[in-house]
Amino acid sequence: MTVEQNVLQQHSQKHQQTLLNQLREVTGTTDIQLLQQALQVSNGDVAEAVAFLTEKNSKVPQQDETTYYQTSQVASDRYISVGSQADTNVIDLTGDDKDDLQRAIALSLEESSRAFRETGITDEEQAISRVLEASIAENKASLKRTHTEVWSDSPNPHDRKRIDSCPVGLKNVGNTCWFSAVIQSLFNLLEFQRLVLNYSPPARVLDLPRNQKEHRNLPFMQELRNLFSLMVGSKRKYVDPSRAVEILKDAFKSSESQQQDVSEFTHKLLDWLEDAFQMKAEEDSVGEKPKNPMVELFYGRFLAVGVLEGKKFENTEMFGQYPLQVNGFKDLHECLEAAMVEGEIESLHSAENSARSGQEHWFTELPPVLTFELSRFEFNQALGRPEKIHNKLEFPSMLYMDRYMDRNREITRIKREEIRRLKEHLTVLQQRLERYLSYGSGPKRFPLADVLQYAMEFASSKPVCTSPVEDIDTSAPPGGTTGQQLPPPSSTAEPDSVPPPENSGPASAPAAAPLAAQQQRVPVHKPFTQSRLPPDLPMHPAPRHITEEELRVLEGCLHRWRSEVENDTRDLQGSITRIHRTIELMYSDKSMMQVPYRLHAVLVHEGQANAGHYWAYIYDPHQRCWMKYNDISVTKSSWEELVRDSFGGYRNASAYCLMYINDKKPFLIEEEFDKETGQILSGMDKLPPDLKQYVKEDNEQFDKEIEEWDAMQARKAQQEKLALAAAAASAAPSSTSTSTSSPQPMSIESSPPDNSVAQQDPEYLEQPSPTGDFKHLQEDTERAISRAAAEQEDRSPEVLLNTIMMTPNMQGIIMAIGKSSSIYEKNGPEAAFFKAIKLEYARLLRFAQEDTPPELDYRLHHVIVYFIQNEAPKKILERTLLTQFADRNLAFDERCKSIMQVARAKLDLIKPEEVNMDEYEMWHQDYRNFRETTVLMVTGLELFQKSNYVEALMYLIYSYQYNRELLLKGLYRGHDEELLGYHRRECLLKLNEQAAAMFESGEEPEVSTGLGIMNELVVPCIPLLLAQEAEKDLLAVEDMRNRWCSYLGQEMEANLQEKLTDFLPKLLDCSTEIKSFHDPPKLPSYSTLELCERFGRIMAAVGRAPGEGR
Repeated sequence: MTVEQNVLQQHSQKHQQTLLNQLREVTGTTDIQLLQQALQVSNGDVAEAVAFLTEKNSKVPQQDETTYYQTSQVASDRYISVGSQADTNVIDLTGDDKDDLQRAIALSLEESSRAFRETGITDEEQAISRVLEASIAENKASLKRTHTEVWSDSPNPHDRKRIDSCPVGLKNVGNTCWFSAVIQSLFNLLEFQRLVLNYSPPARVLDLPRNQKEHRNLPFMQELRNLFSLMVGSKRKYVDPSRAVEILKDAFKSSESQQQDVSEFTHKLLDWLEDAFQMKAEEDSVGEKPKNPMVELFYGRFLAVGVLEGKKFENTEMFGQYPLQVNGFKDLHECLEAAMVEGEIESLHSAENSARSGQEHWFTELPPVLTFELSRFEFNQALGRPEKIHNKLEFPSMLYMDRYMDRNREITRIKREEIRRLKEHLTVLQQRLERYLSYGSGPKRFPLADVLQYAMEFASSKPVCTSPVEDIDTSAPPGGTTGQQLPPPSSTAEPDSVPPPENSGPASAPAAAPLAAQQQRVPVHKPFTQSRLPPDLPMHPAPRHITEEELRVLEGCLHRWRSEVENDTRDLQGSITRIHRTIELMYSDKSMMQVPYRLHAVLVHEGQANAGHYWAYIYDPHQRCWMKYNDISVTKSSWEELVRDSFGGYRNASAYCLMYINDKKPFLIEEEFDKETGQILSGMDKLPPDLKQYVKEDNEQFDKEIEEWDAMQARKAQQEKLALAAAAASAAPSSTSTSTSSPQPMSIESSPPDNSVAQQDPEYLEQPSPTGDFKHLQEDTERAISRAAAEQEDRSPEVLLNTIMMTPNMQGIIMAIGKSSSIYEKNGPEAAFFKAIKLEYARLLRFAQEDTPPELDYRLHHVIVYFIQNEAPKKILERTLLTQFADRNLAFDERCKSIMQVARAKLDLIKPEEVNMDEYEMWHQDYRNFRETTVLMVTGLELFQKSNYVEALMYLIYSYQYNRELLLKGLYRGHDEELLGYHRRECLLKLNEQAAAMFESGEEPEVSTGLGIMNELVVPCIPLLLAQEAEKDLLAVEDMRNRWCSYLGQEMEANLQEKLTDFLPKLLDCSTEIKSFHDPPKLPSYSTLELCERFGRIMAAVGRAPGEGR
C-alpha cells in the first residue's frame, strides 16, 4: 500500500460514514452491508448508489407471506390506475435522468412522512384500505343483507349451558349482529333494564290495539320484555332473539349503507319504546302532564343561537343521538367543537348591511344517557358510491361536558378565543421549526443542523489525487477499482489489460519487469485506459485549495452556527410543547369539570361501507372491567383491546356509536334492592311474576334437553360396555385353555386380570378382534412357528421376528424376552420377566430421548414413548408395560408363555388404590386422540399432495383443531402446529382460487359449483383463521376477500351480479364465532405399521412448513 493510499484510507472513513447516513435517509435501507456495497459500486456517487439500491430492492425475492398478496396486488394495481386522478406532479422515471429519480424519492419520503404524522397510518395501509373499499362500494345498488346461514347450536346442551352468573349472549339469527350490539348496550343500563322488565301495557289496549303503532309497538315491547327476562335468568349461555327481530324486519327500507340501517334501527327502537311508554304514562297520569321515562333517559335539549341573514335568533331543540362528523378530526372534543359551531357568527357590518350567517349550539339539558353517533360513512359524489372513513379518532373514558353547556357560554367563548390565538401562534412556530428541519430551496431538503455538519465534514476533508496507475490494485481484476471485485471479462487477453504499477516497492520489482515488457505489445486503444478517471480528480469530494487559517475560521463559524441552530430548534420545540400542554389543560380547572360522563358502551363496526360485522364493548362497574359482547360470545376484555378495535386507523374496525352515562347519576347502573330485606336483587328475583313463569318454563325445557342428552349418552356408554364385555367373553375360552395348561401354581383362569385386561386394554394396542377371530389368529401363528421350526432348529424369538409380522410393541417385547433367555434358563421365568421388562423400558426410554427427523416419530410406534415424553406418572407406565407383557398373543412357546403368566400375576397383585384407573384411562384416551389426529393429518396431507383440496380440507381442519387441543396439554402431546397451519391455510387458498376461476368462467354450472365450494367449505372455515389472530392466517383471509371484492368493479351479467352480492356479506362477515360446520370425516383404519409407514412417507414429501417447528 502506498503512502497516498494510506492517507486516503484514514481520511475516507469519516466521509464514508456521512455518505452511508445520506443513503440510509434517502432510500430507507438499513442494511449496512448493502449500503456499503452500493457505495463501492458507485465509487462514492450518491445518485448512482441510490439507483443501484433501487434496482437491487426490485430484485429481492419476497418472503413467503407475500404469496397471500399476489391476487390483491393485481386487483389493487388495476383499481389504482383506473380510479385515481392523474397527479399534476408526475415524474417520469422511464428515462435515465438521475435528478428525476432523486426528486421522486425525496417527494415520496416527504409525502409518506407527512401522511403518517397526520393520520398515524402508513401509505401501504391506506392504499390497501382504499382499494378494498372502492371494490366493495362499486356495486351502487347496495349489497343485499339476506344471510342464508344462521348460527348452528351445538348438539351437546352442556356446551350451551350458562356458567354461574356470566352475561348471556344473543344468537345471530341471520346477519343480526347489529341487533345484538345495540340490545346488549341498552340491557346493561340497569335503569333501562328495570323499565323494560316492569313495563305493563295499558289496560285499554289489552283487548284490541287502536292503530298501527299500537299493533306493532306493544307486541315488540312484550317480546323485548321476554328477551330481557331470559338474559337475566336463563340457564342458557345465549338466547334466541328471533321473535323480536321478526317484528323489526319490515322497518328496514334503507338502501344505503349498513351503518344507516343500524342508526335507523336505534332511532326506531327508541321511538317505539317512547310511544309504548307514552301510552302507559297517559293512562297513569290524571290531570298531570305525562312523563315519559324514555324521553327523560335518552333525550336532551340544546339552544341554537346565531345570525341568519343579519338577524339574530335563539331556538331550543330536543335531541336524542347526537351526530358527529369524524373526517378531519383527531379526537372527540374536536368533533364536538366543530358540531357546536356552524359557520361564522358576526354582527351587522359594512354599509350594505351584509352579514355572515352561522350558529352555535349550547346544551341546556343533557340526558342521563348521552349517545354520540359517529358518522364514519360518507357518499363519494365523484365516484357515486358510499365509502367508509377509517381515520383514527380518539375518545376518553371520562368526558367532561362543561365547555358545551349554555351556563358556561361566556367563559367557553373566552377560552375558545384563547385557544384560537394559541393555535395561530403554534402554526407560526411550527412553520419556523419546519424551516430548520427541512432546509433548502429544491425538492431535496435536510435538517439545517445536518447541512452544517455536512459542510464541516466537507471542509475538513483533504483532497487525495492519484494517477490512473496508482488508482489500480495489481491484484484486482481488470475493469475495477481499488477494493472492488467484479467478474473477470471473457477476453483471452486479460493479462494484457492490466498496466504495471509505476511506484511499486522493491518486493514488486521482479513481477514488474515482465509486466512492463508485456505492456509494450498492448494496443493503444484499451477499454480500461479509455474509462480511467482524470488524473487530478479527488477520490472523494474535498476542497481543492484551502489554507489552515481559512479552515480554522470556517470550522469555527460552522461549529458556532450549528450550535445556534440546535439551540433555536430546541427552543422552538419546547415552545410548541408548552403551547400544546396549555391547550390540553385549558379546560382542566375544577369549574369546567362539573359535568362528568363516563363511557358506558362502544359499538364497533368492522368491514366496509356495504358489509361488515358489529359487536360492543360494555363496561361492567361491578367487576371493574370491560366486556366484549360478540353475538353468542361474551368475554372479558381490556381498555387496550377496546382502543385497538375502536379508535380506527388499524385495519378496518372502528367505533360508530359511543354511549356515555352521567357519572353523578349512579342509579343508571346500580342494582335494585329488596325493600324489606335490603338485599340486592339478582337473577330471577328481578323479574315480575309473569316473566318469572316465562323464564322458569324455558329453563325447565332446557333442563329436559340436558336430561335427554345425558340419558342418550348413558345408553351409548352402556352399549359400548356390552360390546366390550361380549368381546371379552368370546376371547375367554382360548385364554382359559392356555391358562389351565400352565404348570405354574398360580390360577390364572380364576383370577380377574384376564377379563380386566381385555376390557381395559386400549384399542391401539391391537388386541385380537372381539369377533372370535382370535382362535384363527392363534392357529395361524402356531402354523407359522411350526414351519419356522421345521426350517430351523433355533426357535428363539429373534428368528420368529423375521418370520411373523408383528406390531412394533410386540416385536420389542419378544426381543426383550429373547435377550433374557440365559436368565430364564438359570433363574426361571420371574427373573427373566424382570430382566425383559427392564430391557424393554430401557429401549423405549432411549427412543423417547432420541432426536429424530420429522418423518420418524417413535410415539406412533409405542404408547410408552408417548407417555415418557409427556411425563406420565410412573404407575401409569408400569401398568401399561405390564399389560403388554400379559398379552395372550405371547403364548406361542413355553418361555414366552411363562413370562406372560408372571406378568398377569403381577397385574393381579396391583391393588385398586395403587393405580388410579380413571387417570390410567385418561392417559390412554389422550394417546387414542393423538393417533386419531395423526390419521387425520396423514390423510389430509396425502389428499393435499394429490391436489384433492375439497376432500383434504376437512381432514386438515379437524387435525389442526384436535392437534391444538392436544398441544394445550403439553409440547409433545401433538404434532407440528406450523406444519398443519400452513397446509390448512394453503388448502383454503387453493379452494378459493378454484372457486374464483369457476366464477370467472361465467358458465352457470361452473359458477354454482364455485360458489358452492365457497359457501360450504371456505366461508365456514374463515372464523377458524380469524379466531387465533395469527398474522399469516389474517393475511390469507384478506387475500381471499380481495379476490372476490375485485369483481365488483367489473362488468358482468345481472344473474352473476346478484349471486355475487348475495355471497359477499357471508365472506366479509368478520365474526369469529363458528357457524354450522361439517361433521368430522370418517377415519381410515390403519395398523400401527401402516400408519408409521404412511406418516414417514408424507412427512418426507411435504417437509416442514416455513417457520419454527415443534
